[in-house]
Amino acid sequence: MLTTEEKTKLIEKYKLHEEDTGSPRVQVALLSEEIDRLQKHLKRHAKDIHSKRGLLKMVSRRRKLLNYLRDTDVTQYAQTLKQLGLKK
Repeated sequence: MLTTEEKTKLIEKYKLHEEDTGSPRVQVALLSEEIDRLQKHLKRHAKDIHSKRGLLKMVSRRRKLLNYLRDTDVTQYAQTLKQLGLKK
């Protein structure tokens, strides 16, 4: 789980305008950080099925947000992928 300070830093880094906290780009960044943490957890606790299910749900939600971003604004989609280090 991300702390409030970590969320604020990520929002500041990926926001599009001053009051942006929920754009697809910010949501993808927050989900990516959560996914990275869960992957590290699952490497240590391989039999934690409940966390694995949560991870799969997060990956699916991130994929849907990225598809939406690709359909609405291709340049933002490309920038987001590049900044987060994600593959197409």
